[in-house]
Amino acid sequence: MHRSTASPTLPSGRTLGLGLALVSAFAFGGSGTAAKPLIEAGLSPLHVVWLRVTGAAVALLPVAYRHRDAVLRRPGLLLGFGLLAVAGVQACYFAAISRIPVGVALLIEYLGPPLLIGYVKFVQRKPITRGAAIGAGVAVTGLACVVEVWNGLSFDALGVLFALGAAFCQVGYFVLADAGRHGDRPVDPLAVSAFGLLVGAVLLTVLTRPWQADWSRLGGSVVMNGHTLPAIIPAAWMVLIATVLAYLTGVISVGYLSPPIAGVVANLEAVVATVTAWVLLGEHLGVPQIAGGLLVLTGAFAAQASKPAEAGAGTGAGSGAGSGTGAGSGADGPGADGPGAPDRVAAERGISGRSSRTSRGD
Repeated sequence: MHRSTASPTLPSGRTLGLGLALVSAFAFGGSGTAAKPLIEAGLSPLHVVWLRVTGAAVALLPVAYRHRDAVLRRPGLLLGFGLLAVAGVQACYFAAISRIPVGVALLIEYLGPPLLIGYVKFVQRKPITRGAAIGAGVAVTGLACVVEVWNGLSFDALGVLFALGAAFCQVGYFVLADAGRHGDRPVDPLAVSAFGLLVGAVLLTVLTRPWQADWSRLGGSVVMNGHTLPAIIPAAWMVLIATVLAYLTGVISVGYLSPPIAGVVANLEAVVATVTAWVLLGEHLGVPQIAGGLLVLTGAFAAQASKPAEAGAGTGAGSGAGSGTGAGSGADGPGADGPGAPDRVAAERGISGRSSRTSRGD
């Protein structure tokens, strides 16, 4: 069930993991660009979210069936993941891009990692590094530039609030994904993703009432930056590429990479989203927004890549592959030293014991 942990295969495994993480980041980054033309064509943001999540859940039904025992082992985890990491992130993010540019919405959503630093520090009451705190401050400064606070939030204030909601739900993603691989009943990340999408689809069905949507619009056309194309193309892109492919490659990549590396690569999603929205939707950002976006990404990079302060004392040689991020690995503390370093490294290389960043929203 697990991949070989023999050290000679590690370099190629890390290369494969990095490639998969890049594919995941690029796939997730196109979700907003694919969704916005559908919203502008008349589908509500929530109905577009329902289409994305339900389509992906149906595609991943074989994965859910294979890991059906997870429902009995950790039902609360799967329910919470579906509520926050799937339905919450997607609904807030798509509501945001209906009011503000895609790039801005995703850059605000990437305040999630710094917010997670705050969760670890003030809720879990675990120490964090100075670098993680500085990274969070840099990201907040970048957000101020993105929304141009000196102009009294020239961007739509409600859209900004929706994007912040996506950021908070992203915190729930990290916390629950990390919790899934701990305890005496760990759950395979593939199962968490598949059942999370199923739970999210059910919740969104109750919330959005998709039978009231005019789905005939999918048989029509949409406009992307002045060009007309069939609506089914961005819809299929959003479901198959920006959700199914993105989730699966992201989850598998963490089986080969450490959480810090996978999290840092995932930050490229914001860059991809901004560039694709610029090219395909014509959403041009000004110099303050670009500079602020770079600060947000820099802050998120520092916040995610920093190890918790307790890691230096607990992991011995301190291999990056065995330590968690300053945000997502708070639960690693008590159990990190228990089984011993060799067992821990072997366990973390097995795909069933790892979490991944799936956007969020993304």
